[in-house]
Amino acid sequence: MCGIAGCYQQPDGRKLVEVMTDRIAHRGPDASGTWFLQDERVTAQLGHRRLSIIDLSRAADQPLAKHGLVLVYNGELYNYQALRAELAGRGVRFDTTSDTEVVLESWRMWGAGALPRFRGMFAFAVLDEACGDLVLARDPLGIKPLYYLPRGDGVIFASELKALVAAAGTELRIDQGAMVASMLYYWVPEQRCAIAGVRKLPGGCWARFRPDGRSRQQRYWSLPDVAAEAGAGPPADLAQVIEESVTAHLASDVPVSTFLSGGLDSSIVTVLAHRADPAIDAYTIAFRRQDQRLEAMPDDAVYARRVAARFGLTLHEIEISPDIAGLLPRIVDTLDEPIGDPAAINTLLMCQAARDRGVKVVLSGMGADELFGGYRKHIACILAGRYHRLPAAARACTRSAVSRLPVSVAGRGLRYPRWAKRFLTFAELAEEPRFRRSYTLYDPAELAGLVSPGLAAHLDGVLAEHSVVYHDNHLTDQVNRMCLADARMFLPGLNLAYTDRAAMAASVEVRVPFVDPLVARAAFSIDGSAKIRRGHGKAELKRVAERWLPREIVHRPKASFSAPLRAWVRGDLAGLIQDALVAGELTGSGLIRREALVRMIAEDRAGHEDHSKRIWQLLSLEMWFRNAKSQGVGM
Repeated sequence: MCGIAGCYQQPDGRKLVEVMTDRIAHRGPDASGTWFLQDERVTAQLGHRRLSIIDLSRAADQPLAKHGLVLVYNGELYNYQALRAELAGRGVRFDTTSDTEVVLESWRMWGAGALPRFRGMFAFAVLDEACGDLVLARDPLGIKPLYYLPRGDGVIFASELKALVAAAGTELRIDQGAMVASMLYYWVPEQRCAIAGVRKLPGGCWARFRPDGRSRQQRYWSLPDVAAEAGAGPPADLAQVIEESVTAHLASDVPVSTFLSGGLDSSIVTVLAHRADPAIDAYTIAFRRQDQRLEAMPDDAVYARRVAARFGLTLHEIEISPDIAGLLPRIVDTLDEPIGDPAAINTLLMCQAARDRGVKVVLSGMGADELFGGYRKHIACILAGRYHRLPAAARACTRSAVSRLPVSVAGRGLRYPRWAKRFLTFAELAEEPRFRRSYTLYDPAELAGLVSPGLAAHLDGVLAEHSVVYHDNHLTDQVNRMCLADARMFLPGLNLAYTDRAAMAASVEVRVPFVDPLVARAAFSIDGSAKIRRGHGKAELKRVAERWLPREIVHRPKASFSAPLRAWVRGDLAGLIQDALVAGELTGSGLIRREALVRMIAEDRAGHEDHSKRIWQLLSLEMWFRNAKSQGVGM
């Protein structure tokens, strides 16, 4: 895992690459390098920051230049040894034992045809000195980030948006549509970027830039196509696919650890990894008891301890009680875009603790919920279809009763009233808007009432993008349509994004065995009725997991990888919310309506409604907005 940056056909490229690689130094503290080319056709500069994981020698440092190809690469290929053997059989000679050289020689041998052969997570740039072309490529599911900015006759690119902002901030402006999207979703979808003109290379795509200014983008892997093909065939051997994926993700020349929450997904990954390598240890988090009480959240550490004791694992517990007001500016800068999910703080603090113990690689159970129907929203949307068939009078009585319920009493959070209120915001909508509303923060009318008319004008476009993604498939059951939409939007836009930025801020690589092309294909070979059965999510994954885990872990209540947000919003952050948000630049500029914001905060503090996620997102957006403007980015 590393950080990459580069300029193509940029007269000031040498300086820009130095700025960008310095800005992402946290992604690669072990080595750094740059490479430059200037002739009558091409001006190119490539930069790299290395986190050494496979082949720790200096010979594997980057940029890697060999026989006319130059590569900067961020990621890991888990099948690099098999590809290396195949290439060697065709006469290729290798100078290192790195997967980086396998990527370069695979590109030389097969060109873009190499990309479907790669099993791993990656984002890379390769320059062909003979023709002068630059190619950017990204892994199938969008695990590793790659931002690029068309500029003049060429392009600049980097692993993180902050690098582009550091290089060209005064040329850039904030994308107002992305601001609206971040308020609706609490993250920025892959189709948009918080900075206008900057693009995210989509997962499963590559792009070619030519010396004459021409460029094109092409897709080499499509999840909707894979899902349709898998659904038309027989169900996969899920146990075999998952076991093989976890084993493949252990490829490393440094020790590997895991995140262990005690939930199903992290327990599967941890136990299978430990079975393959008994030296593997695990990390978990715990919260202050008073924070858990207001959040009405279970103590996951109890289950993590049970798994560790059952399988003889060494478990490191990290108590989360941060100076959240002091940490917030750092996490906002870390995340690049306005992402309002406090789970990023958990990831950052756990990765810091792991790194302090010398750990560079950690496995995570992320991705299973999206692929196997594990979120409460999936179950709730199925239940909503039945609720919608109730008589209108019965639904009206339900709405009236639920609206009077408090969400907290005497400092104790009430989960079921909170869930009931949430359910009724989408229960009577059609399938696509129902699913969207099940995880977004606002009804469209609510959001339009919170923001300025100028921002509200972008809302229809944001909603239309969700509809296009949701309907862009030929799947025949609702559960798999939801899973596909999550795998294309929620997973790369939120979970993979914050995990990469937060982990790499601590110079730690997080690997995700469930977010794998073969696992994805297997997941969509399973009918939706087997994923959600009798009101329980991930039913098929749980059935398979019983061969690896005790039933008390497999069938424990669902818990989210979150943080004590309500306690923070009503306690630790109360002063910052008033000073930085209510009296902040978003309200001062009229982008946010102050009266609507004040009313929202009052309802939350009184315990009538739970607006904590909205308030956290808006506070994060305010801090991000200030940060962007301080670097010269305009509106």
